Amino acid sequence: MSLNQILLIGRAGTEPQMRYTPSGTAVTDFRLAVNNPSRDSAGEWQDNTEWFTVTAWDRQAESVNQYLAKGRRVFVEGRLSTNTFTGNDGVQRTSLEVRASRVIFLDRPEGRGEDFEGSSQGRPAGSAAGNAGAPGNTSEDVEELPW
Repeated sequence: MSLNQILLIGRAGTEPQMRYTPSGTAVTDFRLAVNNPSRDSAGEWQDNTEWFTVTAWDRQAESVNQYLAKGRRVFVEGRLSTNTFTGNDGVQRTSLEVRASRVIFLDRPEGRGEDFEGSSQGRPAGSAAGNAGAPGNTSEDVEELPW
């Protein structure tokens, strides 16, 4: 048995960038900053930030593009995926990305008011953005986060 799962809570470090594959599938990428506070040798708190590239697909990609903005808090569940590419200098490089299976918006966007109510996960009422593509899932079917 094997498992490839990652759970992250952080802030969007970039505005989401949506594009479409040649077959018309929506894909949205954004950078996620996750802080890990720790004390240094002098006892002072230091913030160590890890950066992740997150990719969402299909209807979830459209929701992320519409509702997520730079600086907003977000929960991401997904799996790590390795990409190998050749840089402009001809050197082969490897990068990791998080392929999101669920994205939950934790902040209420400014100016959204009534449009963004109806779910404790911070998704628009009636939206299954975090479970896009899963049949039968509505905002009522999504479990509560344990924190």
